[in-house]
Amino acid sequence: MKEMPPEALEQVAAYFQVLAEPTRLRILNLLRDGEKNVGDLAQQCGYTAANVSRHLSLMTKHGLVAREGRGTSVYYRLTDESVDALCDLVCGNIARQLERDSAARAAFQVVR
Repeated sequence: MKEMPPEALEQVAAYFQVLAEPTRLRILNLLRDGEKNVGDLAQQCGYTAANVSRHLSLMTKHGLVAREGRGTSVYYRLTDESVDALCDLVCGNIARQLERDSAARAAFQVVR
């Protein structure tokens, strides 16, 4: 991120804002297994199709997913493999932090 112009930094921030919503992360995680339509995603997430559709629209706008119409259905898929890598990196980091925190708490527990 060396010497990025303010406009580019705004785009980076917008990209991370899209990823900062748990519902969208859940949808992206489901799409890691392959393309799905809105109905499938809604059923697997437990959200309404309208809600899932709204999130997918934003993710499409930011280039995280692509949409393809087939007959009366629209299918979505991941378009950016770096999303997988980024999510794995962040999730791994959080898991390591939780393990360290758990170990630190355990060190202070009183044994009876």
